[in-house]
Amino acid sequence: MYEHLTVLGAYVVWTVLFIVLGAAVLGSLIAAPLRLVKFYIVYALAFLVYAAGWVSAYFTLSGVAGEWAGSLAGSILMSLVFAIGFKRTHSTSLYAVLLFVANSLGYFLGSGLFESIGGKTGMLLFGAIYGLFLGAGIGALLHFAQVPRTTS
Repeated sequence: MYEHLTVLGAYVVWTVLFIVLGAAVLGSLIAAPLRLVKFYIVYALAFLVYAAGWVSAYFTLSGVAGEWAGSLAGSILMSLVFAIGFKRTHSTSLYAVLLFVANSLGYFLGSGLFESIGGKTGMLLFGAIYGLFLGAGIGALLHFAQVPRTTS
């Protein structure tokens, strides 16, 4: 994809795929009171700001430092959108830590597989591991965002 679309073009395609496919899968985790249309809007916005944060940090710093900064910036921005969307702003930092850990584990484990295996197989494994870990992090966030509030 880098050869045909450039690095930025590849990131745009991956972002669209993550939004469309991720929302379709993760939408099944949404409780009935929250309308699915609202979830799709919140999810798309969350992923767009995640991607913007990631790409901005990566292109600013590049290399491994850019990858770590991108993971952090993207996780914080995505968490903020989800916290606002689910009216759980007091949980933003919990969501950010959860996403940063899942995001970074998936990204760097996937990257390690790609580096050791290489080629198309390595790239597919990278995408699968990254997507599974990030999806699990988002799934956990969605669970915590929907847990009924307790009054103390």
